[in-house]
Amino acid sequence: MDSVLLSRLQFALTAGFHFLFPPLTIGLSWFLVGWIGRWWRTGREEYRRTARFWLHIFAVSFAVGVASGIPLEFQFGTNWAGYARFVGDVFGAPLAAEGILAFFLESVFIGVLLFGWTRLSSRTLWVASWMVAVGSTLSGFWIIVANSWQQTPAGFRIVNGRAELTDLGAALWNPSTLPRYLHTIGGALLTGALFVLGVSALYLLRHRHRALARAWIRPALGTALAAAVLQLGLGHYHAMQVAETQPEKLAAVEGLFESGPRAPALLFGVPDAEAGRMRAAVKVPGLLSLLAFGDVDAYVQGLDAFPRDEWPPLALTFYPFHLMVGLGMFFLALPALGLILWWRGRLETRRAYLRAAVWAIPLPFVANELGWITAEVGRQPWIVYRVLRTQDAVSASLPASHVAVSFFGFGVLYAVLFAVWIRLLKRAVDKGPAPAEGGPA
Repeated sequence: MDSVLLSRLQFALTAGFHFLFPPLTIGLSWFLVGWIGRWWRTGREEYRRTARFWLHIFAVSFAVGVASGIPLEFQFGTNWAGYARFVGDVFGAPLAAEGILAFFLESVFIGVLLFGWTRLSSRTLWVASWMVAVGSTLSGFWIIVANSWQQTPAGFRIVNGRAELTDLGAALWNPSTLPRYLHTIGGALLTGALFVLGVSALYLLRHRHRALARAWIRPALGTALAAAVLQLGLGHYHAMQVAETQPEKLAAVEGLFESGPRAPALLFGVPDAEAGRMRAAVKVPGLLSLLAFGDVDAYVQGLDAFPRDEWPPLALTFYPFHLMVGLGMFFLALPALGLILWWRGRLETRRAYLRAAVWAIPLPFVANELGWITAEVGRQPWIVYRVLRTQDAVSASLPASHVAVSFFGFGVLYAVLFAVWIRLLKRAVDKGPAPAEGGPA
């Protein structure tokens, strides 16, 4: 293996592991706003217990997320010096804004919630929860801005082999920023809601904390269904942007080898990159043209419109996308069925459904990772789309053996972090919310 491939694998490992945590903490932060707000307005003990329990879950996930994210920025200098040199003038601004305007806000007010829980009023804690939710959601915005600029670069010029910022507004609001950010936040809300749903279902199955679980499960079902429906529209919005600005990515995710009007949407198929065709294809004629451009007769570029060395890795773009879409359909069905059962008063007696809700806890994490793989692999061979190739962005003097050692080290570190996170979550869930007559959990 060469240093380019190893550096790509290492960054995929570190970024993919880190991306487990922000969607969960963003989603849970808004549940905390609701529960602490209800505690402040009603003064009821169950809302205090609920908020304290989920604050513990949030804090554990936030801490592991911070620890896992630290190596990411260092790799721009160690493994990707060519990239850092080329885009430093542009890429540094949103990363600095994320640290100063978002992460600092989120971190400070998490401390207020944790250390001021028994010292501050419920109203003050509610304001702090708002700051945490806004900070975490805003943090996601700045990271998406930086990544979206790689997808659809704008507001820059190349001077002496470097990208220099010429229009901050154009760089921030490049063509993919808004659709990608909204789609990511929708996924975060869905992740948080299904996590709450799964823990609630677990307590109902175990006949523990049943009153609290009943109270948690209703907003979790409603939020999950709303987020899943929203993701349909946001996913379509994002796909239209990809069709307009990254046509080879659209061709890869849809397995479209031939350009033409009335492009079909693929229901099933196995891509064969060598033969340049789909095997066992089941297609709906004209549907891709309609979905991508709003016109069933619209012309859609296939992979044949691009040089072979500019094709994204086909299997690693095609399969994650379709698996993500399949999970999206499941995320629609699960809360919809749950709401029907709840409305009929049968939810607590349907143990098969409750077990499905528990087993579904990891699925939105999987869907988030699949979406990230689709977005990042679908941009290849470019690290900055149609501006800088990935192979030209790696550190020139970096030996492959050094990357192999750090890759192994990060693998061990993240395995330990993951085990610690799971253990802490399990201990928190097993312990459950503090009893009503006790102090803080």
